[in-house]
Formats: sequence, structure tokens, C-alpha cells
Amino acid sequence: MLAVAHDVLPPDPFADDPDDPARAFGDDEDRLDEPISDSERTELLADLSDLAVYQALLEPRGVRGIVVDCGECDEPHYHDWHLLRASLEQLLADGRMRPHEPAYDPNPGDYVSWDYCRGFADGVTANESAY
Repeated sequence: MLAVAHDVLPPDPFADDPDDPARAFGDDEDRLDEPISDSERTELLADLSDLAVYQALLEPRGVRGIVVDCGECDEPHYHDWHLLRASLEQLLADGRMRPHEPAYDPNPGDYVSWDYCRGFADGVTANESAY
């Protein structure tokens, strides 16, 4: 598994800017110091394991990644396999995910939901178990 180090990501263009509009949202630094719980860590490890299976099954069929319906903006977010894995690994390591650029002009037909992945994997497993 490849991890994305913080130093290879572009710097924050508003770092040290006293007029940064994001300052109006408050300071989340206190919350960022809290480590993830054991149950959250277990869930993240399971998600990473599932993601590897889903990618192995679906990438050869042309699926580029997973689409997630965002509860905040009500828009679909398209995550390529490697980007989602890097985000989950970062959440596991740091307890948070850094913002990232969305996929550029994604073809919605190239992405499937997490539920679709789970159902597809269950179907493959059931089919292989039948023989």
C-alpha cells in the first residue's frame, strides 16, 4: 500500500494569512489532538481491507473507484482507488484527512457506490462457494 506523505502535497495557500476567510469557522485544533478510538481504528482497518478486495475485483472491469454522496453539499464525490486508500490511511495515521482536489471531470459510469462493491464481492463469494 502506498501512503501519501504530507510533504508531497501542495502547501496551504492561506497559511499564515491573517485575512484567511476560513478563520471565521473557528479553531478545530483541540479536536485534532484527540486520537481515534479503538473501534474507529478497527473500522478503518476493515474498510482498507475491503477496499483492496473491491479494487481487485472491480478495477479489471473498468471501475475507477467509489462514488460517495456528500451529506454536506448534496453532491457526489468521486474517489479513485488510490486516493480513497490514501485518505483512509491518513485518517488512520493522523486522525483526520486533509482536503484534496476532487476528481477532474469524472465519468459517473466509471465509479460505483460502497454498497455496490459490497454486493458485488458478496456475489462473487457466494458464486465461488457454490462450487
